Amino acid sequence: MEYIYSAMVLYSAGKDITEDAITAILNAAGVNVDAAKVKALIASLEGVDIKEAIANASVAAAAPAAAAPAAAAAAAPAAAEPEEEAVSEEDAAAGLSALFG
Repeated sequence: MEYIYSAMVLYSAGKDITEDAITAILNAAGVNVDAAKVKALIASLEGVDIKEAIANASVAAAAPAAAAPAAAAAAAPAAAEPEEEAVSEEDAAAGLSALFG
């Protein structure tokens, strides 16, 4: 989680999110830095509009709370027949944006 938080600190400060910057923040916080995790974080954020991801996470977080009672009622009959759901690209992006919510 500290890796994600370091990226958010850089974003909030208006700084570039780079491997060196993430490593510097983690070192300053006394975290033993795993270079592979830093590289993976930077790679996963490539091409991601963080501002948009945060905005989508805020909207997505409110929707499930309102839909929970209806979903519970619909889930009872569906429990007898388990189905695999395909994850759309939009849902996958929403999952990533949850990291920044």
